Amino acid sequence: MTARSPYADLWTLDPSVTFLNHGSFGACPRAVLAKQDEWRARLERQPVQFLARDLEGLLDEARGALGSFLGADPRDLAFVANATAGVNAVLRSLAFAPGDELLTTDHVYGACRNALRFVAERSGAAVVTAAVPFPLRDPAEVVDAVLARVTARTRLALLDHVTSPTGLVFPIAPLVAALAARGVDTLVDGAHAVGMLPLDLSALGAAYYVGNCHKWLCAPKSVGFLHVRRDRQALVRPLAISHGAGLQHPARSRFLLEFDWVGTVDPTPALCVPEAIRVVGAMLPGGWPSVREHNRTLVLAGRRVLADALGIREPAPASMIGSLAALPLADGAAAAVPSTSPLHGDPELDALRERHGFEVPVVPWPAPPRRLLRISAQLYNTAADYERLAAALVPGRS
Repeated sequence: MTARSPYADLWTLDPSVTFLNHGSFGACPRAVLAKQDEWRARLERQPVQFLARDLEGLLDEARGALGSFLGADPRDLAFVANATAGVNAVLRSLAFAPGDELLTTDHVYGACRNALRFVAERSGAAVVTAAVPFPLRDPAEVVDAVLARVTARTRLALLDHVTSPTGLVFPIAPLVAALAARGVDTLVDGAHAVGMLPLDLSALGAAYYVGNCHKWLCAPKSVGFLHVRRDRQALVRPLAISHGAGLQHPARSRFLLEFDWVGTVDPTPALCVPEAIRVVGAMLPGGWPSVREHNRTLVLAGRRVLADALGIREPAPASMIGSLAALPLADGAAAAVPSTSPLHGDPELDALRERHGFEVPVVPWPAPPRRLLRISAQLYNTAADYERLAAALVPGRS
């Protein structure tokens, strides 16, 4: 039997599955789940006390820990259910008009592309898509592709920090700066960046930045954040307008009042964010920098093994890789049964899961029949996981 990672038992993952898809929904460590149980028990002992009297201060404490981790002023952070909710809050708050252009790339996350189309259809704006090459050899290719599509009508750019289908770390700082110089605000989808990359959101200066805490930060499901630059906060409202819209407080902005109270929700995932930061950061002696470097080193090694097995070149420079990596596969057949999930329907994906025990996504990109294999690396993975995946993909390789 292949040796397991010494960190594997810190998670509750099924040991019969080789889990190489941390990137989709993350995985929460046992200790963080235990903390969530404590928060839920406290909430249910006295729900009114917890939600109506204690929660504001508790959210401030969690926001403070997250702000320190992100290099952000906590007053500029709101908790949301996930990054997609944050993207929607921004897009559906801003006013667009016929002739306006909303710029993105062909690597954009599908749910966010749908949100762009929705607001464009309602307003008469147009979605403009910059084609970023993949494979590519230099991050400058991303900058050139995006800036080439900017016009006098560009009102907003929605850009990934780490792309979901292709696993690329985009050069987001130069992109934000170059777009700002052209009078264009940027909405950064940092769904994968939190816990994968070192972040300093205040220094980045993007008008809007969203992220997930359930992925690489390893918090429970259903917690993300929306960071809005102070001069843009008056523009942005939550998707659910609730009691916060009617509150006034001399020490709290309308931004926080509204986003902190959007109706009755389970706040325990957000309250577990400080514990997730602490628990995962304590798994390696060097803290979070060591966790990030461990995962990056592991996924780069796995990418090399798979590229060799598939007989292809690595499709992007190592400098553009965090804890995700994607490689082209041979064109596939269409799914036999239509699927409601982007993570189900490819016959090869199903075979890898059912016959070999791998949970790893095969992504149709940029459109069927073309597709990519995307791998993740987390502390519970080992180099042997990728060797076995290569053997499953290319039986009989020496």
